Amino acid sequence: MKPERVPAPEPKQPVGLAGGQGFALAFGLFLGLALWKFGNPVVLDPRVEPPTSFVEAWSQSWPPRWSFWCLMPVALFGIRFAIAHKAHWTGSRWLWVWPLAWFGCQLASTTQSLDGMLTVLTLMHFSGCVLCYFIGNWSLGEERLLRVLLIGLLAAFAVCLVRAANQKLFEFPQEKQALLEGERIGWTNFTPEVVRQMKAEGIILTTNGMDMANPVIVAKYDKGRVFGTLFYPNALAGAVLLLLPVALTLAITETRGFGTPSRCALIGLALFLGVGSLLWSQSRSGWLIAVAMLGTASFRLNWSLRWKWLALLLVVVVGAAVFALRFHHYLAAGATSVGARLDYWHAAVKNTIEHPLLGSGPGTFQRAYVVLKRPESEMARLAHNDYLEQFSDSGVFGGVSYLAWIGLLLGTLARGTLRGSSPTTFAISVGLLGWFTQGLSEFGLYIPALAWAAFALAGGVLRLSALQEKSRATLAALGNSHSAFLASEARNDQDVR
Repeated sequence: MKPERVPAPEPKQPVGLAGGQGFALAFGLFLGLALWKFGNPVVLDPRVEPPTSFVEAWSQSWPPRWSFWCLMPVALFGIRFAIAHKAHWTGSRWLWVWPLAWFGCQLASTTQSLDGMLTVLTLMHFSGCVLCYFIGNWSLGEERLLRVLLIGLLAAFAVCLVRAANQKLFEFPQEKQALLEGERIGWTNFTPEVVRQMKAEGIILTTNGMDMANPVIVAKYDKGRVFGTLFYPNALAGAVLLLLPVALTLAITETRGFGTPSRCALIGLALFLGVGSLLWSQSRSGWLIAVAMLGTASFRLNWSLRWKWLALLLVVVVGAAVFALRFHHYLAAGATSVGARLDYWHAAVKNTIEHPLLGSGPGTFQRAYVVLKRPESEMARLAHNDYLEQFSDSGVFGGVSYLAWIGLLLGTLARGTLRGSSPTTFAISVGLLGWFTQGLSEFGLYIPALAWAAFALAGGVLRLSALQEKSRATLAALGNSHSAFLASEARNDQDVR
C-alpha cells in the first residue's frame, strides 16, 4: 500500500507584501469613490447640495469638501504603512522637491487671497494631490500592487462609462421627450411640486403667461453631450484619456486564458464604452489628444523607426480627417469655445502681471476674471488651463514650480517607459501624458475625481520606473564585469601560451 502523498505547503506571502496589497486595495477603492462621487471642481463646492437621504447619496455627487475628510483615514493608513516598512522616495530628488515647492507657493499666496473660502477649499484639495502623489510612490513598489490598486479605480471607471452610455442612449432622449410632451399638454405629466422645482431651476420658462420648455435645455438635449459621473463632458473626456489605455491593456493581457468569444466580447465592450464615451462627450481637445496618444503608442511596437513614423503620420492624418468630419459644424461656427478660452488665458496673464509675486490666491481666478473679462464674455470660474492658472493664482514662482514638476515628471516617465517597461506601466504613462496635456485647455487639476487618481498613478509609476532603471543598470554592470573577466582570462591564456 502506497503511503498517502502529503501536498507541499504553499509558500507564505511576505508580511510586507500582504500588507501592501491590503493598503493598495483600500487606496484604489478610495480613488474609485472619488471618481464616482467627487467629480465637481472644488471651487463649485458652495453650489453642490449635500444629500439628505440614502437615495440621494447613492445617485448624486457629493460636496467636494467631503473628499478631503474621506482621504484623511486612507492617508493616515498609507503614512503609517510607509513608516512601518521604512519606505522612502524612489526616483529623482527633484520630483519631490518641485511638488513641495509648488505647495509652499500655494501656502504663501494665501496671504494675498481675494477669497478666503475658495482658497481654503483649493488648498485642501491640493494637499490631497500631493498626498496621493507621495503615497503612490511610497506604497506601490511592485507592479502587482499597482494592479491591486487599479481594481477599485477601474471598477468606478466602468460605472462612469456605463452611466455615460445610458445618458446617450436612454436618459437624455427620454428626458427631452418628457419635457416636450409636458409643454404640449400643459405640464400635467409632472406633479405640481416637480413643476415648481423645474421653474426654480430654469428648466421651465414663463413667457406671456405661457409655461414653455427652456430652449437652451432642449438644445443641450439635442447635442447629447454626456458626462457620466463627472461635472461636465470635457471632464469625462479627461477620465477616458487617463484610464482607458490601462483599462484596454488589462482587458487584452488578462483575458488570454478566456475563450475567444468571451475575450473578444470583453475587449469589444471596453472599446465601445471608452471610445463611445469620448465621442459622445464631443470634446474636441480630447479627440485630438487621443489621436496623439495613439500615435505615441505606435512607438512601442517592434517595428523599424521608419515604419513607426509612418504609422504616426497615418494616425494623425486619419484622426484629423475624422475630427474635421465629426466637428464640421463647430468649425463652421467659428470655434467659439477657442475664442472664449483665449479670453480666459489673456485674463490669467494679465492677473499674473498685476500680482507677479503671490498671485491672487489659490482658486480665485473667478474673482480676478470678473474684473478683467471683456463685457461680452461669459463668466468663468477657472482659467481652463491648469498651468496658466498656477501663475494667476500663486504668482510666477508657483507657476514655474508646477511647470517644472510636471515637465520633469512627464520626461522621466517617457524616458523610463519607452525603454522596456511592462505593458501596464506603459499604458498608465501614456494615459498620464494625455491627461496632463489636456490641462492646457481644461481644469482637471481642480477636480478630485481626476487629479487624485492621476497623481497617485504618477507616484507609483515613477517608483516602478526608477526600480526598473536601477535593475537594468545593475544587469548592465554585471554584464560588463563578466565581459571584462572573460577578456582577462583570454589574455592570461595567451600569456601562458
